[in-house]
Amino acid sequence: MINTKTPGDIFMKRLAFLTLALTAATLAARDEVPFKDNTPPPGYRALFNGKDLAGWQGMIAVNKRAKLSEADRAKEQKAANDKILPHWKVEDGVIVYDGKGNNLQTAEDFGDIDFLCDWKIGAGGDSGIYLRGNPQVQIWDPAKWKNVGSGALFNNAKNPKDPLVNADNPIGEWNKFHITMAGDKVTVKLNGKVVVDNTVLENYWDRKSPLPERGPIELQHHGDKLWFKNIYVKEKK
Repeated sequence: MINTKTPGDIFMKRLAFLTLALTAATLAARDEVPFKDNTPPPGYRALFNGKDLAGWQGMIAVNKRAKLSEADRAKEQKAANDKILPHWKVEDGVIVYDGKGNNLQTAEDFGDIDFLCDWKIGAGGDSGIYLRGNPQVQIWDPAKWKNVGSGALFNNAKNPKDPLVNADNPIGEWNKFHITMAGDKVTVKLNGKVVVDNTVLENYWDRKSPLPERGPIELQHHGDKLWFKNIYVKEKK
């Protein structure tokens, strides 16, 4: 049989294959983050530098801080930092929480975001990620909750609050969140699987009001030891 393919045909076929491979690798990178720890992938910036807690502070609940004057807020923030920050340490490029303080909160506020974070917990552990200062994208040991997995919007009252699938890795292993937020709609991938699909995150602090347009990202205290690293954000225009 005569081969009718020209060198140009072969080149274009190889180029198409390479393009598909690169596209697949790029998409995988968004969820797998195959980069050096605490070094943001292209398009993202690190919220944790792997060395210290620069850019983070002790929590003041958003419903409380909105009522404070600038001077009172500064005073409250100092008190929160003095009480909370000693319980959040950086060890070998990992934020480690001893379970005895309160939430760790970004000093910066965010609106619509693409967010990446690695986390792990111990047996029976419980935590979460606050978005715009509102609870929460759930983190917990599924065995403690009838095998209901992490990643869902636990504090929703009217909209779905349970995960679509249980995608947690075994306790003690690292898990990866990929959270996207536009308006009040949230999508969560846990270890590459969609557990929340474009679902409204409700305003926990005021059920009658819409979610605030901006607010801090928080790592939730729930009395358990926690580990976090590779915390990245890309703000949407």
